[in-house]
Amino acid sequence: MTGLLDGMRVLDFSAYRPMPHATQILADLGAEVLKVEPPAGDPMRGYPEIFASVARGKRSIVLDLRSDAGRARAQALVAEADVVCESWRPGVADRLGVGYETVLALAPSVIYCSLSGFGQDGPLRDLPGHDVNFQAIGGALAPRRGEGDPEVPRLPVADLEGGTVCALLICAAWARRLATGAGERIDVAMADVVAWWVGPRSGTSHAGGGDRSFGSPGYGVFRTRDGAWVALGVLGEPRLWDAICTALDLGEIAGLSFDERLAGTEAVNEAIATALGRLDRADALDRLERAGAPATPVLGPEEATRHPQIRARDFHVETEAGIVASLPVRLAGESRAVPTHIPSPNEQPDGFSPR
Repeated sequence: MTGLLDGMRVLDFSAYRPMPHATQILADLGAEVLKVEPPAGDPMRGYPEIFASVARGKRSIVLDLRSDAGRARAQALVAEADVVCESWRPGVADRLGVGYETVLALAPSVIYCSLSGFGQDGPLRDLPGHDVNFQAIGGALAPRRGEGDPEVPRLPVADLEGGTVCALLICAAWARRLATGAGERIDVAMADVVAWWVGPRSGTSHAGGGDRSFGSPGYGVFRTRDGAWVALGVLGEPRLWDAICTALDLGEIAGLSFDERLAGTEAVNEAIATALGRLDRADALDRLERAGAPATPVLGPEEATRHPQIRARDFHVETEAGIVASLPVRLAGESRAVPTHIPSPNEQPDGFSPR
């Protein structure tokens, strides 16, 4: 997309989605990413649309790291790289000849980033897993108040945010390397990232009382008469609360302070649900938007790509595998040249392009 990371060479040994998401961010920012695939290819190629979203603009080379020739070629590429990324379980990279100590000896200023489920140490470091496991142990799947059953979420938060944190730290290390020449060893665990996002408590205390709050009045999703859903997002802002009450004719609770609303969260939300249950979504959104309330429709992914606001931001791109999302940013000083080509396996057998 831009040239902010022009000159950065990334050697990416990872497969599936988490670390490829990280290196896709780097590629969209101008880095040259060389994707190392095993002889059978990245298993994510079995999901063409997801693969397209994490492989655009990268180069591909196929190496058998279980062979002497494959390891030797990989180590030669390491010596040319600025950043080396891997997402195997701890110890696997060492066995394949591209562990940190080996890489550091070949490239003393390397930025070496490992992304794993549980990190490079701890009692579960060797346990296999995927996104659902990391969300579960990080505290994201347990139902509020212990009521109901956990649900597997649509969004693979551990995968995507784990990759995003890797990209952030690689960029920070790159900035320091440009200034000092020093490399870095980065260890990111997806379970840690989820636990960081969730925080250490099930509820949130508030100034109006010592109780833990499990939700907020006027904050959530509500069903409309036609079976659709509307999301409301008010917290303590009096102006936004007044807008909701005006739009939905909630005069009986309009004068409540935020502390009073918090104390009666369930009753307040029941009143909102009843009011919205009398309206079709289009009518409800029209009333809420005209009143200046924080209201949006609850959309599926395909609907979201067609919404005027999402379309106006123009970050979806067409690839040979269909429409995928590119890095959702705008930069005043850079042109928007989004890479769309999806590499075939071993499309770049010569490795990195010449400097």
